[in-house]
Amino acid sequence: MSQAHDEHETPIKTPKQLILAVIFAFLVPIFAIVLLVKNVGSDTRSGAGADALSEEATAARIQPIGAVTIKLEGGPLKSGEEVFKGQCTACHTAGLAGAPKFGDAAAWGPRVGQGYEALLTSALKGKGAMGAQGGGDFSDLEIGRAVVYMANAAGAKLEEPKAAAVPADAASK
Repeated sequence: MSQAHDEHETPIKTPKQLILAVIFAFLVPIFAIVLLVKNVGSDTRSGAGADALSEEATAARIQPIGAVTIKLEGGPLKSGEEVFKGQCTACHTAGLAGAPKFGDAAAWGPRVGQGYEALLTSALKGKGAMGAQGGGDFSDLEIGRAVVYMANAAGAKLEEPKAAAVPADAASK
């Protein structure tokens, strides 16, 4: 009956073949893993987050949120026209948001009647839709010059404000 029953046939017939099969069963997966790790780790990645650790990306993440700018007084004063062109022209040329148009005597008349101080206070602190102009790129004196420039263009006869005289001993320090 032993011949009627087929014995299991296997590709490994000798102990030498068994040892080789065991060795290859360990080496082939290890070799495959090493190749995969090398392939994944060596490529330059592209896509979202690929440059997250680059020097430029790190510098962009840690840059300061704001900066302090110190504006030193005493430089050459801007004329009323220069301040008007730099700060006021956007609204006062077109008359936006109820701003009196540049050169419109009817719109400026009642305002000029209140006097220079009232006009300057409105410009520095804001009035209606106009935001406060004081503390910005121009000094209060320069804003005052722009107020006089606009009012005089509408027919007023206001005198342009002058810079305060610096005492001689203070100028030499």
